[in-house]
Amino acid sequence: MADRAGPQLFTIPAHRAFADALAAGLIRRFGRDPMLLARGIVLLPNNRAKRTITDAFVRASGGGLLLPRLVAIGDAEASEAAGAAIDPADDDAPVPPAIAPLTRQLILARLVSEERARAGAPIDAAEAVRLAGELARTLDQMLVEEASPRALRNLEIASELSNHWQRALASFEVVLDRWPQELARIGAIDLADRRAQLLERLGKRWHASPPPGFVCAAGITTAAPAIARLLRVVSDLPQGMVVFPGLATEMDEAEWQALGPHARDPATGQRRRSIEAHPQFQLKLLLDRMGVNRTEVLTWREGGGHDAGAVRGRAVANALAPAEFTGKWTSLPAEARRLSGVRVSELVTPAAEAQAIALALREALETPGKTAALVTPDRALARRVAAHCARWGIAIDDSAGRPLSILPSGTLLTVLAEAAAQDFAPLALLALLKHPLVRFGEARLAWLEGVRALDLALRGPRPVTGLDGITAHLHDGDKRTAHIRRAAAAWWPEAAALLAPIAEVFGKGAQPLDRLMAMLRETAQALCGDAMWSGVAGRAAAQLLADIEEQAGAGPALVDPQSLAPLLRTLMDDVAVRPPQGGHPRLAIYGLIEARLQTADLMILGGLNEGVWPGQPAPDPWLAPRIRTELGLPGLDRRIGLSAHDLAAALGAPDVLITRSRRDAKSPAIPSRFWLRLEAMSGGLPRARDLEGWATALDTPATHDPADRPAPAVPADLRPKRISVTEVDRLKADPYAFYARRVLGLETLDPVDADPSAAWRGTAVHSILEAWAKEDRCAPDKLHARAMAMLRDARTHPMMRALWQPRLIEAIDWIVAEMDKQAESGRQVLIAEETGKIMIAGVELRGTADRIDRLAEGGLGIVDYKTGKAPSAAAVRAGYSLQLGLLGLIAERGGFDKITGTAGEFEYWSMARSGNGFGKVSTPVDPEGKRDRIVTADFTKIAAHNFIEAVATWLTGDEPFTAKLVPEYAPYADYDQLMRRDEWYGRDAR
Repeated sequence: MADRAGPQLFTIPAHRAFADALAAGLIRRFGRDPMLLARGIVLLPNNRAKRTITDAFVRASGGGLLLPRLVAIGDAEASEAAGAAIDPADDDAPVPPAIAPLTRQLILARLVSEERARAGAPIDAAEAVRLAGELARTLDQMLVEEASPRALRNLEIASELSNHWQRALASFEVVLDRWPQELARIGAIDLADRRAQLLERLGKRWHASPPPGFVCAAGITTAAPAIARLLRVVSDLPQGMVVFPGLATEMDEAEWQALGPHARDPATGQRRRSIEAHPQFQLKLLLDRMGVNRTEVLTWREGGGHDAGAVRGRAVANALAPAEFTGKWTSLPAEARRLSGVRVSELVTPAAEAQAIALALREALETPGKTAALVTPDRALARRVAAHCARWGIAIDDSAGRPLSILPSGTLLTVLAEAAAQDFAPLALLALLKHPLVRFGEARLAWLEGVRALDLALRGPRPVTGLDGITAHLHDGDKRTAHIRRAAAAWWPEAAALLAPIAEVFGKGAQPLDRLMAMLRETAQALCGDAMWSGVAGRAAAQLLADIEEQAGAGPALVDPQSLAPLLRTLMDDVAVRPPQGGHPRLAIYGLIEARLQTADLMILGGLNEGVWPGQPAPDPWLAPRIRTELGLPGLDRRIGLSAHDLAAALGAPDVLITRSRRDAKSPAIPSRFWLRLEAMSGGLPRARDLEGWATALDTPATHDPADRPAPAVPADLRPKRISVTEVDRLKADPYAFYARRVLGLETLDPVDADPSAAWRGTAVHSILEAWAKEDRCAPDKLHARAMAMLRDARTHPMMRALWQPRLIEAIDWIVAEMDKQAESGRQVLIAEETGKIMIAGVELRGTADRIDRLAEGGLGIVDYKTGKAPSAAAVRAGYSLQLGLLGLIAERGGFDKITGTAGEFEYWSMARSGNGFGKVSTPVDPEGKRDRIVTADFTKIAAHNFIEAVATWLTGDEPFTAKLVPEYAPYADYDQLMRRDEWYGRDAR
């Protein structure tokens, strides 16, 4: 190592295990003296790599070993933990501290918000925080690439941009002008700037006074100028060396030079576009900035661990060649296209893909000592695989972690903020009260009983907003749900008392962020207790809230409560919560960053769909692509190149399984460009058909036993002996639905916060007409006022008030006019919304008449109000829609108090559109049976005959309650799932 002819540069090919080869080589070089190895320094890209290299040293040593100092320099955050190796305490002029990321984002959010307001396009705090996060990333890129903000003003292409980009650029320049002043006021600098300064000082210090031990920079691919200069210094140290991961030393020179970056064309002044999506572009840029040539890089000779063979490495390089060089595939010899040890598995859905991956991981455990790892950027896929493994009692760590926003502590904060901002609308309120952290522990069971009662009470259209509105609804709601509301009302004060403080604060409009956050924290504590802050996720949530409260003054002055939930979600998305170590020692799940320098006997590369691996490049909302190119910032395709490099490195494992699903959660998925390249170059990779078969067979029954049409036979003593006139059609057309409702007692539930349905509108109109008849005695001048009072009631749904009011008022006016005409002819109202009953055929028949009139000739007129279309004459002839006839039967047999006589008219008063207006009187009968209608005088007899026949069949007889007996008259699907309709409907021959 003493005789040096130039920079010491090495590469470990992708087909070899990087960490094991590096550890073996360093031990061979410096392990003769334990202290010699301990005095060394190894520079690594990130903190995850430190653990990987540590494990590799343990494997390579076979015993006790004093490790060299491992220092992570590749991540912007890592330099803060690098210790004295990078930031010595005795520095005469220490580098200023870095501004905290959250503080920076809040300050930038304030600047963005103020600039947008000045430009006449104000935005809320949540959008300002989101844009500030994007702005911070753009600033970091400029600092890392050492692109001066002043260069923006020297660009001559601004006038060529669209108005959108010109406005964004103008805002960006204003923020850049104000940002240094904010940093100076705080006495801090940007984190990326601090790292660059520290690395610059470290390079100068080592150049002037080399460290006593060796220095090895390993696995670093970041091409930042500061890192490139440091690596050049390391390579020139007496005991320094730089080891690159997977540098393509055998790549054709023409391909290598085609990658870029390219010099400007003297004639046009334009640059040829770099191929940033290539896996080697980042390494080539790093070498260029180091000022070294690829031919100076030697292959690291020491091996160790898992090696896949050089043949596959060359094949992978050929598959990922630049597009203009892929024509060589047709002339490559077979060995240059061979991907031995690589299998693919194409599953139907993401769920099936996760199942297959979990099976592959479990299969690996059957071989003693075999290791396996899943590498995927798809965190949903990673969570699914971990859940499948948990079914078999296999714990597996996802080293990439999960964002705080999807963990219980994070979701509690967002649903609490949303519920308070929406003034505790039913859906948001119930989502909060049912959250698993609320009343965690022994008190939760009783709490959930109350929440379930409230859930039932809030079914249907939304009550008046606010906690007081819910209280009023529970005490004065629909009389049909009085028993449910009483149960909820007994419990509700406990919950309302916990939520009242935050309701008061959030009801005051825009306020300082720290005040909103303090109230959010206090209410979360009141609802959840210490369970809110326990565990890794709880501690992360507590730390985030504390940081926001502390730094809130740096952000936007006022925050609208409506913006708090999306603002929190944006900040929590950036907080990765990693589980404590303790998973299976031979299995792992990695994200792409965490997978760098990792290896295993079986590497599973999951989610190889376009938009996943590689991911869809996120556009920069601040700088147009042309401006980024002119400033020398990374193009949006550079992340694709990094993904390709990660893929090439993972393909170096001895055994590789590549998986994808043919569709995602919404639509068919397109195979990744990497998948297509590997398939096209190799001529087709072997399929892991056994694995696909297992994944399909695991949850597929050996035989299918479809359900038969249900027809429960109920003992006579359990069959109902009381029925309403509105249930007769259901009994005849769909006996099973009648059985589910009346025998099993299963009532249908309206959705929570439902739009007003046809049934709900009908109930509202009937209530108006009932009150008009009973309290106003059908006074023509009172009905319109009652309708308007209902519409103005705060409990009336806004959609109904806005859209249904004109139609309702016109229909109401029509009813008044129609009744005036009937009154002139001698017809008068006897009763309205009265219930009558009779015993017939051994059962009690009940019915509520909308209205019964005394006709001029002395008979009875049976009236039924309809807010929609009236039943057809065909249904009546078929023996259905006999409600009017049954009500007439009850009236004729004295079922209504003080009503006597023979039914002579049966009328539907429909408020549906008719001609040019609303309102129409129709009848299912005719005095002489004309127009294919039943004779009026026979209607009650026919209704009685049909009813007695139905009663004898199902209520007093022993006929089973068969599902969908007459489907054309059973249109409602309330019990279709219970009867498993889709499994037998259309197949049953009966």
